[in-house]
Amino acid sequence: MDNKLGITDPALLSRMEEKISKQRAIELFDHGILDEIEVGTFRGLSDIHAHLFSDIYDFAGKLRDVNIAKGHFRFASCLYLDKAVKTIEQMPQSTFDEIVEKYVEMNVAHPFWEGNGRSLRIWLDAMLKDAIALVVDWSRIDREDYLLAMERSPVRTTEIKVLLESALTDRIDERELFMKGIDASYRYEGYQAYLTTEIDQERLSENDRER
Repeated sequence: MDNKLGITDPALLSRMEEKISKQRAIELFDHGILDEIEVGTFRGLSDIHAHLFSDIYDFAGKLRDVNIAKGHFRFASCLYLDKAVKTIEQMPQSTFDEIVEKYVEMNVAHPFWEGNGRSLRIWLDAMLKDAIALVVDWSRIDREDYLLAMERSPVRTTEIKVLLESALTDRIDERELFMKGIDASYRYEGYQAYLTTEIDQERLSENDRER
């Protein structure tokens, strides 16, 4: 995949993408950026995606212009993607059920070339926090259970709703919960070379050396 780092080795690119975008995810929380992002809009989702991936990819935060698929499932056609995301962002988001329905529809749209799931889970938590003062403790959700529930969600949302509801917590401003959630979210997509705690420690060590 074309990238700003000039990396041609897919395995190395995967590791660098994980490390750099996790560093940027930490910034979302520590710098209060999530508090400034629009909740439940495509612009808000785009801002999250751009913040995570703009150091790596030119397409960060931009609607994809190619069709993509996962397994046998084809995501929304790029020809109708702009209209689709505008329709989805108008969906209500005042209750848990409404928010999950909106999340599922945006996942079906899959608006970006790469990084949809990781961005969408942050977007989902922002809606839940804003509407019902709860977020998902992603570390409590098994990877396979989540992936299977999301695979079935375009047909029926009951399974993913039950799974997410069982992991809701009112620890909405807890840094440790957010960081564990980022690690779990990345693990769902097969990224597990770095933990946020390791990246934190590396950053602190660099700051100490600069002093």
